[in-house]
Amino acid sequence: MAIELTTLAEHTGKRLDQVLKQQLPEFSRAQIQEWIRQSRVLVNGVPAKASYLLRGGERVQVEPALRPPLKAQPEDLPLEILYEDTAVIAVNKPAGMVVHAGAGVRSGTLVNALLHRFEQLSSAGGELRPGIVHRLDKDTSGVLLVARNDAAHHHLAAQFSSRQVEKIYLALVDGVMRGDQGRVDKPIARDPKNRIRMTARLRTGRAAQTEYRVLRRFSRHTLVEVSLGTGRTHQIRVHLASLGHPVAGDRLYGGRPLAGLNRFFLHAHRIRFVSPAHHRVVCVEAPLPRELEQLLETLL
Repeated sequence: MAIELTTLAEHTGKRLDQVLKQQLPEFSRAQIQEWIRQSRVLVNGVPAKASYLLRGGERVQVEPALRPPLKAQPEDLPLEILYEDTAVIAVNKPAGMVVHAGAGVRSGTLVNALLHRFEQLSSAGGELRPGIVHRLDKDTSGVLLVARNDAAHHHLAAQFSSRQVEKIYLALVDGVMRGDQGRVDKPIARDPKNRIRMTARLRTGRAAQTEYRVLRRFSRHTLVEVSLGTGRTHQIRVHLASLGHPVAGDRLYGGRPLAGLNRFFLHAHRIRFVSPAHHRVVCVEAPLPRELEQLLETLL
């Protein structure tokens, strides 16, 4: 069924695809752009480009072409298990592996590997994200929790939501930090100038708290331990960059490239939580990957 909209004065000067994403939040921007390319979006009866700048008062017709629901498939991939009980699995995610399908990625994900290894995972996150309670960025390595059933998923999600889960990261940042410790308490929002970035420069956004402690200083870098009070998208990367010390190798946020590495230096080192299986505290650590250890050795 076609959707009809009339643009408003406040939409003047804005891109067609941006306004449609705001007006139709149930659809992804990628879907909307695909419909525009297929001439399924008409402005005053004429197909328009995604970059078309609106003037206000246009009649916009959208004819959605709904995609069939996607389902993650098992795939035989290496998987390192750090901890396991009847409710929870803790895995050591390598850098370069996406947690679940999305944005054109359908295979090679952590979820694909989990489905091959385990017969049953929580369905609470949907068919594309079975078992996934929280995520790590593609180029962040380290420990990640997976729920084996729906009850465990809800129990863990409640712990994350109430900030009862302790999450400790190791990060190498550009520059030499002066203080030995600190806290960043800045809201994080989508960067209006670059949609793949987040920013802490705006007054609006979701509340976010990050604490850090200096472990070691090098001539041009600092190794820090980071703990999160919240779990926002790109939180550590955004907050450290806001201090003028971006994560080393994180080009998206201004980090300098690391010789010989196709990743940035951010590792989920430790996580502490209460297992729904036996209601006792569990602490799981993921050792620093060898390539990051070797990099630190070159800085000495």
